[in-house]
Amino acid sequence: MTTNLAPELEISRIITGLWQIADMERDGNTLDPKATSKFMKDYADAGFTSFDMADHYGSSEIIAGTFKNNYEHGDEVQLFTKWVPNPGKISRSEVRKAVELALDRMQQASLDLMQFHAWHYPDPSWLDGLFYLNELRADGLIKHLGVTNFDPAHLRVALASGVPIVSNQICHSVIDQRANGKMADVCTEYGVKILAFGTLAGGFLTDTWLGKTEPSQKDLKTWSQMKYKRFIDAAGGWEPFQYVLETLKKIGDKHDASIANIASRYILENKTVAGVIIGARLGASEHIIDNKKMVAIDLDKADLEAIRKAQKNLKPIPGDCGDEYRKPPFLTASGDLSHHLETIPKAFSPIKTRTNREQVFSGTVWEDFAGYCRAVRDGNRIHVSGTTATHGDMLIGGKDAAAQTHFIIDKIEAAIESLGGTLNDVVRTRIFVNNLKDWEVVARAHGERFSGINPANTLVEAKLVGEDYLVEIEAEAITTA
Repeated sequence: MTTNLAPELEISRIITGLWQIADMERDGNTLDPKATSKFMKDYADAGFTSFDMADHYGSSEIIAGTFKNNYEHGDEVQLFTKWVPNPGKISRSEVRKAVELALDRMQQASLDLMQFHAWHYPDPSWLDGLFYLNELRADGLIKHLGVTNFDPAHLRVALASGVPIVSNQICHSVIDQRANGKMADVCTEYGVKILAFGTLAGGFLTDTWLGKTEPSQKDLKTWSQMKYKRFIDAAGGWEPFQYVLETLKKIGDKHDASIANIASRYILENKTVAGVIIGARLGASEHIIDNKKMVAIDLDKADLEAIRKAQKNLKPIPGDCGDEYRKPPFLTASGDLSHHLETIPKAFSPIKTRTNREQVFSGTVWEDFAGYCRAVRDGNRIHVSGTTATHGDMLIGGKDAAAQTHFIIDKIEAAIESLGGTLNDVVRTRIFVNNLKDWEVVARAHGERFSGINPANTLVEAKLVGEDYLVEIEAEAITTA
């Protein structure tokens, strides 16, 4: 029933998600915190003591805090929340304000787990947000730090840079197996656990949809259905999805369990998964008995092989963990980011120096005293200077060559975007590694980021300026606009 997510943080393996509170309030209902919080008691009494919420889940933080403070065994309850700031610069004061707001709403002296979401990796402000959150952890306002919807590359960057992340909350289900790829490698290497949401695919991975005709877009009633139907389509469509349901049904019948039971239980078989998050409409739809049954299921080798066989008929979900919120195809309810964001600001401010020439600066000390810019655009060509894993006066990525490489490419992408191009416009990269032993790790990271773009490339060993820098990269791009 429980597992240790981190030292002094024991959680239930089934975490109760409170995102539906926002939907209930959106429908015009006003929820009374004290009255609504009482519906959490049955979950906690049954051993499901961990609850997940966010700053944008309506009054979920207020309701959960009210429950914890009034529950007889409140010290046994764990409250997880999230901070999802708008893209752009993040200040220390803004971070403190967000944390203090969560503490005030939950009526707590310290947050059990604060999970951070970043929209746009090329802007290094997401790292500032994590560094500032870590300062508040050191001050005691936060007990543990997590992230949500991070891809493996940027989870690696944060961990290698010294941020003590204990968990990454990501989509993971029978039809979405991205978490079994590079994410599993990073989690194993750094000791991070996954908190999996979407294990029931918005209700599609239940008995309700077995044998049903494929719904049209107008038949979909909830945001979750609209979102996860896109996942089903990306995984190959309704026919292979129905085969998965049929397989889960057979296994469920064998264990006297539901399709939902088997779908979630299967995700708990992933050794990097600490818990699955299952939503609850407090006071409206309770699944406590079903959840208890799911934890007790013991899937045998034949069960696991049958599910894996069914999964072979599915196509891999595009991209990596969290990409559904950052790049096409956007597997969101609306199919884009329109209901999440209005705009993403440029990381750097262009400076026009002549009619067809602009340049950007990233703020490193070397740009100032050596008299160069991070990148210059001349006509439709963008030239990016040799770039190391430097943010302000900090080295990013520690001794992890892959982490340094990913951050460098982010910085290159930020410079190109700020000058009106995209990473797809890159036609040439040059890589300099301080020690040739790192060449393969660096090359693989470069390959991940430039797959499908495939610029001309050179990699050589060269002594770099700056202690502990493992790699430096320069780039050239030609824009079509």
